[in-house]
Amino acid sequence: MARTQPDLNTSPHVSDEVRQTTCYMCACRCGINVHLKNGKVAYIEGNRDHPVNRGVLCAKGSAGIMQVNAPSRLRAPLKRVGPRGSGEFEEITWDEALGIATDWLAPIREAAPEKLAFFTGRDQSQSFTSFWAQGFGTPNYAAHGGFCSVNMAAAGIYTMGGAFWEFGQPDWERTKLFMLFGVAEDHDSNPIKMGLGRLKERGAKVIGVNPIRTGYNAIADEWLGITPGTDGLLILALIHELLKAGKIDLDYLAHRTNAPVLLDDDGLFQRDGEGRPLVRDRTTGETVPFDAQNIIPDLRGADTVFTKLIERYLDPQYAPDAVAKRCGIPAQKIKLIAAELARVAFDEAIEIDQPWTDFRGHSYDKMIGRPVSFHSMRGISAHANGFQTCRALHVLQIILGSVEVPGGFRFKPPYPKPATAHPKPHCRVTPGQPLDGPHLGFVHGPEDLCLNDDGTPARIDKAFTWENPMSAHGLMHMVISNAHAGDPYQIDTLFLYMANMSWNSSMNSAGVMDMLTDTDENGDYVIPHIIYSDAYSSEMVAYADLILPDTTYLERHDCISLLDRPICEADAVADAIRWPVIEPDRNVRGFQSVLVDLGARLKLPGFINEDGSAKYKDYADYMTHHIRRPGIGPLAGWREGGDGRGDANPNQIDRYIENGGFWMEHIPNEALYYKPWNKAYQDWAVAKGFYDSVQPYIFQLYVEPMRKFQRAADGHGTRQPPDHLRDQIRQKMDPLPIWYDVNEEDQQGSDEFPIHALTQRPMAMYHSWGTQNAWLRQIHGRNPMYIPTKLWEANGFNTGDWARVTSPHGSITVPVAHMAALNDHTIWTWNAIGKRKGAWALDKDAPEATQGFLLNHIIHELLPPKGDGLRWSNSDPITGQAAWFDLKVKIEKVDAPAEAQPEFPPQKSPVGQGPDKLTWKVGE
Repeated sequence: MARTQPDLNTSPHVSDEVRQTTCYMCACRCGINVHLKNGKVAYIEGNRDHPVNRGVLCAKGSAGIMQVNAPSRLRAPLKRVGPRGSGEFEEITWDEALGIATDWLAPIREAAPEKLAFFTGRDQSQSFTSFWAQGFGTPNYAAHGGFCSVNMAAAGIYTMGGAFWEFGQPDWERTKLFMLFGVAEDHDSNPIKMGLGRLKERGAKVIGVNPIRTGYNAIADEWLGITPGTDGLLILALIHELLKAGKIDLDYLAHRTNAPVLLDDDGLFQRDGEGRPLVRDRTTGETVPFDAQNIIPDLRGADTVFTKLIERYLDPQYAPDAVAKRCGIPAQKIKLIAAELARVAFDEAIEIDQPWTDFRGHSYDKMIGRPVSFHSMRGISAHANGFQTCRALHVLQIILGSVEVPGGFRFKPPYPKPATAHPKPHCRVTPGQPLDGPHLGFVHGPEDLCLNDDGTPARIDKAFTWENPMSAHGLMHMVISNAHAGDPYQIDTLFLYMANMSWNSSMNSAGVMDMLTDTDENGDYVIPHIIYSDAYSSEMVAYADLILPDTTYLERHDCISLLDRPICEADAVADAIRWPVIEPDRNVRGFQSVLVDLGARLKLPGFINEDGSAKYKDYADYMTHHIRRPGIGPLAGWREGGDGRGDANPNQIDRYIENGGFWMEHIPNEALYYKPWNKAYQDWAVAKGFYDSVQPYIFQLYVEPMRKFQRAADGHGTRQPPDHLRDQIRQKMDPLPIWYDVNEEDQQGSDEFPIHALTQRPMAMYHSWGTQNAWLRQIHGRNPMYIPTKLWEANGFNTGDWARVTSPHGSITVPVAHMAALNDHTIWTWNAIGKRKGAWALDKDAPEATQGFLLNHIIHELLPPKGDGLRWSNSDPITGQAAWFDLKVKIEKVDAPAEAQPEFPPQKSPVGQGPDKLTWKVGE
């Protein structure tokens, strides 16, 4: 009998149309192909032509189909009708919603613009939202960087004009030794995974430094399970060993950094009449400006930065034997890593036959590379010593000569840009007028602080004050706490976008919920008005008075701009768009378009024409026609007259769509490396509009603005810090990187709380967005507290046990799990898995709400009282970076409760509870 084969279609028709746009399931901004059937999303895959991911797509990106169909999506504008926090709303029209917002905002703009606090979360349009806030006139604007990784970004800008991730990347094709410090696995995940794959394929060595061995560290050739908060000490020990062995790039230091710059008796740069730092020419012995033509700067002399650096780091306190116990890494291991860094950098140097000329007029026939590179992010940043630790890491790269060279760390255009090329912060408020300049920036001395004439903070978050002078991204984690306390003043309206501040985006979550609902003696809310925009029914929704529902990322226009957080590669400049590949099936609008509308209603400059009419129809119109400065707009590609610079092109967005949603142009070969000093790169950057004139600069091993603050603390200058902050400024604002033990100093590391407690984000999640995703929940639906072997055995834990975890601020009771690849004195869990009952359209008994939890409940935004009656922020004293990872706790085994503690009453959600099973059919 003949055997019959089933008639199977092994290549089914996936879609009837493919639209290319940009992913938003994390911060990578990968290119995606969205397959549609009958106008609905059927499948999402990576775009092979896209410069970011080259077709690679992670679990998050593929699961975007569940994000745009999530039951938790908000459906219409909402007005609160019950008590704040009750979740009782009524649906209203967009005209009514925008009318309410205008009625609240217009009077305060005319009388006291600072009464508006406008803060955004993980949005990717900060050049636009800041432009709106500047037009409104409030000084109170920032995005989420202050509670994420401002230490890394600010330290990089002040030291060398950029940092990791969006600012730059390793030379993946040439690096031979790659060292990774504390990187969350959800950030920049596809490019790093692709890069690590290339390193492994070539046999390059990967060293991971992290208390926890997961993700990238799990595939490292060598793992250093460092004690949290001691990364800076390890890095300075490596610098000590390199200096001791003479394994530093003297030529690089002399020509590319301020190592040869001369210091005066006050520790400030010696300068010429035009203010240029002075160096000594090795050929003539004369004192000349650092950028004088054809000079050879001399490192020698008691008055050079180089001498100060050597004196500092050859001190025995930085020797491996002195730091090993504190870091949790054997001294011999530290010595071996230093020796390996030196061997690869100098014995395996790379030469590329490519002529180039530097800004001093020196011509070279080759490009010399040190094939050692580093990468780091929030792990070393989110400590109260994080700024100086990040600075130390940048200095380590620089003394090896491995920045902007073949095989080393490379900047992505439009970076590098030194601190002097960025704006300074502005805070001058005039009723009815725009702010006097950009909110955020880089201070160069006490004169740039955001202080009122009486010395009080001009901003609600106290950014750019003596408490944290170099807070380049603001202090979003302090906004609600300060507004509630009326310190430095009270506000009228809190306006938030994509910031789940009543749950996983705040320290002290329970306290923040109380602040948001607290009333004064008259029964009025202490924070009178709260406007919130989100695409989903998050925990924050219940605490708002007015909800402006956002679209999902496939239903709106977005601009991934060179003015903002670009997607460039080290070899090319690029930007991208999102566009509505599908239309929303709800009464929602893209938040950026809502701001355009509000800007016109409020008559904000930049949003209206001379006759008072609206200047832009929506955000897409703004993206196309807005001019930030002559020839420069939000998008660089396909401008009238050329790419980079040119007039607005009304068909620009169409050109992006035709090209897969992005624009890219490669850097000329002679400009690929040495970007800060390379004449060819500087000329190309001006042509592309990164800046308007060539501005070569040298790396700042010694950051002079920090010395200016120290001098103010010693009584010099007209702007003086309050007496209670003088010692802090003297000690912490050192112009050369230092390390200090934050737990000892801030009373969080007493013998009662001996254990470090950390969180990480998993590859399959991006903050709280992913944990409501029907596919991604199956990967991480709950989160145990991971316990190292030593503590596991000491407490007698067994599989299925629970523990009470207590900090100086409070306790949580959570499930535990054993993990061997973990620092002996550290426990950790995945961040933002825990959900409050009723939020996100999840079932009240969902594992996220019963066995998921947050460490946020036991982290306070303020340090324990010091007995002086002052409110001390739990932040880095230099930048105000939220010190999430300085948490110290104790643990004890307890009987298993019915659910993770603390337990909060269920929220009432405006979207209700989603179905038990999420299914639908696309097409026929």
